Amino acid sequence: MATKVEYGKTLDVRYDVDVFVAGGGPAGIAAAVVAARQGRRVSLAETNGCLGGMGTAGLVPAFCTFGNGVDFLADGIGREVLESLNAEKGIDYPVPEVCIPAEMLKRVYDRMVSEAGVDFTFHTTAVDAVCHDGVIDYVVCSAKKGLFAVRAKIYIDATGDGDLSVMAGAKWEMGDETGGPMPGTLCSLWGNVEFNPGGKPGLTGKPVRELLYKCFEKEDIFTIKDPHHPGMWRVGLHVSGGNMGHAFGLDSTDERSLTHHLVQERSRMPEFEKFYRKYIPGYENVELSGTANVMGVRESRRIIGDYVLTADDFLARAVFEDEIGRYCYQIDCHPASTNPEAYAAFEKDFREKYRYKPGESYGIPYRCLTPIGCKNLLVAGRCVSTDRKMQASLRVMPGCYLTGQAAGMAASLAIGQGADVHGLNVRTLQEKLRGIGAFLPNFAG
Repeated sequence: MATKVEYGKTLDVRYDVDVFVAGGGPAGIAAAVVAARQGRRVSLAETNGCLGGMGTAGLVPAFCTFGNGVDFLADGIGREVLESLNAEKGIDYPVPEVCIPAEMLKRVYDRMVSEAGVDFTFHTTAVDAVCHDGVIDYVVCSAKKGLFAVRAKIYIDATGDGDLSVMAGAKWEMGDETGGPMPGTLCSLWGNVEFNPGGKPGLTGKPVRELLYKCFEKEDIFTIKDPHHPGMWRVGLHVSGGNMGHAFGLDSTDERSLTHHLVQERSRMPEFEKFYRKYIPGYENVELSGTANVMGVRESRRIIGDYVLTADDFLARAVFEDEIGRYCYQIDCHPASTNPEAYAAFEKDFREKYRYKPGESYGIPYRCLTPIGCKNLLVAGRCVSTDRKMQASLRVMPGCYLTGQAAGMAASLAIGQGADVHGLNVRTLQEKLRGIGAFLPNFAG
């Protein structure tokens, strides 16, 4: 029996544009909006039924930090998103600023991308790239009407997993020295929560973890006694968003692994319901309202670019001549097991070694967005060129806005300058980014 078949088909070129963006998460949105506002014809393909990635389809309940306590680092598109979401909430909506009511954020993204003039479709996935001599000729997409081709001058990979870059032949790395990535989490929504007048349930953070450990000692509620428990955030009048439980061994580039862990994590949700009802004030009548349609992924491929941003750069508070932004989120590299020693090592790194004081940050060089050997491809978001620990800092939504808006602006400039992405005039890029609000204190424009 044959194990391979040969397949070929003539495809319609459905879009012939300036910029094609694969992926409509925070990086893809930022890239598409910025390029479109520069007057470029932009097409965006999103696999899910909404824009926003982890913050919407993935139900991640809160943004990580936008600033360092002194400076608003994720300025530009990041500020616009945050302010638009808070306006959507309204002045009397009792949800903390950085917490995410997913339906509201979907509407914010829909308006932002539509008003910028981006031509976008849901349920559309880039499945192949046809290249020669480091140039992508066209990308093949799959959608409800079948396969079709997209031609563009510049392509932007904002898939999170680096899918388009891999199709185009870019080099990549993934996981630790054995290839094993950090665990993912299936985020969730919980109703019937009673919040106190200050807006929070009776206990959060460390007190919840202490009660979790007490539960481990006294009862057999949990199938996996996982000491790492980020917990709940308020996202509605009586609704919390849960970011808890780990899918150990998840490989987000393998559909069988994704399927296995989605089924497994859904099956574990009643355990958290029992724990919160019994142990946490305000959650006595809590009810699981739903789980995300997609797994919350923390780590997957890292596309190798002209520069690899490292943990040493984090510790050095690095400054780069070609930086396109600065960021500060601590290195958040979740342990790969429930081993107490592994969790203790994580806590030491997260709470002490890789944490900044107010006002500190590291630079993000443009070279992290340019895959080696690819002339008309840029990367943005989780899959930019970093080492493993730096991906654990830059992967979060505000970091994705930074790399996304830089990729969108760089794509527009590359088209205008007639240059490949590696030969771009970075000083002009920095000047343009500052013009849309980017925080670039080391650029003397």
